[in-house]
Amino acid sequence: MKSLDVITIGRASVDLYGAQVGGRLEDMGSFQKYIGGSPCNMAAGTARLGLKSALITRVGDEHMGRFIREELAREGVDVRGVITDPDRLTALVLLGIRDETQFPLIFYRENCADMALCEADIDPALIADSRAVVATGTHLSHPRTEAAVLKALRLARDSGAQTALDIDYRPNLWGLAGHGDGESRFIESAAVTAKLQTTLHLFDLIVGTEEEFHIAGGSTDTIAALRAVRAVSQATLVCKRGAAGAVAFTGAIPDSLDAGETGPGFPIEVFNVLGAGDGFMSGLLKGWLDGESWPVALKYANACGAFAVSRHGCTPAYPSLEELTWFLKRGVVEPALRKDQALEQVHWATNRHKDWSIMRVFAFDHRMQMEAMAGATPQKIGDFKHLCLDAALRVQDGRPGYGILCDNRLGKSALHRASGSGLWIGRPVEWPGSRPLTLEPELGLDFGGLQEWPLEHVVKVLCFYHPDDTPGMRADHEATVLRLFQACRRNRLEMLLEVIPSKVAPVNDDTSARIIQRFYDLGVYPDWWKLEPFTTDAAWAKACAAITRNDPYTRGVVVLGLDAPAEQLAESLALAARHDLVKGFAVGRTIFMDAARDWFAGRISGDQAIADMMAKYDHLCRVWDTARAKKDIAA
Repeated sequence: MKSLDVITIGRASVDLYGAQVGGRLEDMGSFQKYIGGSPCNMAAGTARLGLKSALITRVGDEHMGRFIREELAREGVDVRGVITDPDRLTALVLLGIRDETQFPLIFYRENCADMALCEADIDPALIADSRAVVATGTHLSHPRTEAAVLKALRLARDSGAQTALDIDYRPNLWGLAGHGDGESRFIESAAVTAKLQTTLHLFDLIVGTEEEFHIAGGSTDTIAALRAVRAVSQATLVCKRGAAGAVAFTGAIPDSLDAGETGPGFPIEVFNVLGAGDGFMSGLLKGWLDGESWPVALKYANACGAFAVSRHGCTPAYPSLEELTWFLKRGVVEPALRKDQALEQVHWATNRHKDWSIMRVFAFDHRMQMEAMAGATPQKIGDFKHLCLDAALRVQDGRPGYGILCDNRLGKSALHRASGSGLWIGRPVEWPGSRPLTLEPELGLDFGGLQEWPLEHVVKVLCFYHPDDTPGMRADHEATVLRLFQACRRNRLEMLLEVIPSKVAPVNDDTSARIIQRFYDLGVYPDWWKLEPFTTDAAWAKACAAITRNDPYTRGVVVLGLDAPAEQLAESLALAARHDLVKGFAVGRTIFMDAARDWFAGRISGDQAIADMMAKYDHLCRVWDTARAKKDIAA
């Protein structure tokens, strides 16, 4: 039994996508960083659709190469075939969106890592483990990379795997256009046509635009070009026709493109055509490898292409399987798909990285509480937060399911040190104790400070909100939270919303559920909720029902501690653990308060403080794990 559905081979680059739209590339001032290159995009795109995919390529032994490897792994792509090249840099591409027809791009591929791919990089065991191998045209442009691709194709056919070619014709990558002509998609070349035609017989599926079939067939008459390809290959030919959709030919080429098999198209607004072909190919491969008819496979492909042309970036635009299914069932409501709020919520929520189904979070983001302690100074508080991080890391011991909450004002050094540790990292933005909600000055009046945040940081905001607040107070809270949520999405940051109504006025089993529903009604969809420890099962049931009713894709809930004694907190966690939506806890003062008082007063050493916090943190982790295990056994 083969463990992989598809292996793609060829280009892997880092795309630096201009964040500004409607101007020249020369005038763009900031860029978003994504993985790129057709095979890389397709590997991620098919993984999102539920296929088990892998990529064969080379990346540099540097930050960009590691980014590609790590991002592919986060997308679920098998990276066994991603070779690290010690001598060459990872390829880069600068791209921009000028308007609906102009998309300037510059390839930085001079002696790049992926063009050093060679026959020795092709592992026969990896190829034999896949149902299909997909090549792209660029890697047929150089003898070394061509030899690698041909070896993979021969091994695939020997193992009974299917083979596919995305013609992916870029004239300047064949040496036919200058560096400034990266946008060019077609230049006639008898040499390129001859080279392609020596390999076309090796494929079961060949996909390209009309212009790409022109280069493969050696004619600018599309029917003639398709017939020339058919003369040397019995592959199914899929011709992409832009707004007219796509058409598949399994036999002889008829006199009209309209006579082939087609799938339904989708009337959407074009925002960005870059990467659309890779999205299309991802959907097509899903249908093809699932054994669907060509009309169904083309429906998948057209839908995935529609997503791609509607959003910023290539891979980030591609849908998850849940999103594709949801979209095909509902259809187009807003032609500018990136402005369809319901669709964008499904897209965001079903394409988040990492599994955080268990959340054991040590919260030491406290500022006001530490500043009030005897002996505390900003420097000493920063030093103590390093001790907290040490305790968290030692309890974590490299295992998944652990996290911290740490601030950037007093805990900046510890916060930065935690980066890349494998911990879930939440970072507060509220001014401590503020009512109505006020945010830390570092965010700025326009919340532009979020642009400086690493993507792994989760925006945590605590709101002392109660349904019985005055209308003016509620309006102030709500406006700030809504603006913050929109800023988080704009900056690709997850958000945790913490609400503590019991500090404002009396609460009952309905209070938090009412608050949750109100924020959803406003259009706020937090990735996480942080809720106070309820005393009844009914309160938990109502809160969880309010969340799942509005957002079935939520990350979940974590329980806060409120400085409760350990025994009381254990009871609260046991009650919360009965509900699947509750993923764990985010507790602080119960863990650090005693150690902080003694350390600031000079009564204990740093090692003693770490040991004390480790013991309490580890105890809470065990309490949670035991409570969850009992719930699972009972179920």
